[in-house]
Amino acid sequence: MKFGATYEEYLRVEQDKYLGQCSRVEYKRLKKVLKKCRVGRSLQADGANDDEQEQGSDEYSDVCECNSCTLCDEMFFTELNKEASEIAGCFRSRVQRLLHLHIPSGIQRYIWRFRQCFIDDQQIMVQEGRMLLNYVTMNAIAIRKILKKYDKIHGSVSGRDFKSKMQTAHIELLQSPWLIELGAFHLNCDDLDADELGGGGFFKNGFFKNFSCDLSGAQPLLTMTISETLKYEYSLTCPICLDTLFNPYALSCGHLFCKACACGAASVYIFQGVKSAPLDAKCPVCRAVGVFGHAVHMSELELLLKRRDKDYWRQRLREERTTMVKQSKEYWDSQAMLSMGI
Repeated sequence: MKFGATYEEYLRVEQDKYLGQCSRVEYKRLKKVLKKCRVGRSLQADGANDDEQEQGSDEYSDVCECNSCTLCDEMFFTELNKEASEIAGCFRSRVQRLLHLHIPSGIQRYIWRFRQCFIDDQQIMVQEGRMLLNYVTMNAIAIRKILKKYDKIHGSVSGRDFKSKMQTAHIELLQSPWLIELGAFHLNCDDLDADELGGGGFFKNGFFKNFSCDLSGAQPLLTMTISETLKYEYSLTCPICLDTLFNPYALSCGHLFCKACACGAASVYIFQGVKSAPLDAKCPVCRAVGVFGHAVHMSELELLLKRRDKDYWRQRLREERTTMVKQSKEYWDSQAMLSMGI
């Protein structure tokens, strides 16, 4: 089955049932636009007779009269950019809500525990997580395929350039830190289920077999296998300290760092936090500016790493606390000297 038919079937079953309020890629309609472009180019390339040329001029005057397609350049990418932004926003908000239920804080923690005495919501949350994973994957594939078709029809690299712009605008769906959080969420649910059921794991032979976290190798990895052709691998090594991530944060460009390393790169104290970085602070990896202000604390990934290697986590926690105490003393000593005019 071609992707277009698969995508339409997905929308019919999943979108209407679970994601009626969420945006999606208008793959079928955008494909029709490209079909008009292909027909317009064929008429010109074949050297149609005068009547056909006159008719073609009326029908395709706004489509593909030259190598630069006015309709596509002005409408196609603008609309696709809007759809990608809305999909990224919907995916982010839905994953945030899901994870907030999974790792509640404050009084909500006690309400959640009380609720668990009567209702087991874990399987419901897992099903929603799986639905969100399918949602972001299908739309990401739709964007990539429609951009590939655009370049094929127009004989250009505009589609490839647009993908680069998506990465710069932080709306590349498969590079979203929330996708990593979703994978960590599934692994955390699997770990919890295995503990509760004596190591068997209710979902062990089902959906969770597609997820793995390997911290024993030279390169710690989080792996998510969605299908035979789709496999996501995310490095869990901090690019600065070159060790396994601890208290991980994702900058808005998508790169992961330990909190202490990110703060050090932005020249702020750990107790001040990653988001207190100056507006002109750059990502240590891609050198993008302004990526600290919307940094994401990867709470599910933190929980996963903590459960998988408790000894390492305790060691790093002691080191971070020692550094924080030292930095706090330096900060308040400097503030005291400033207040005394020294």
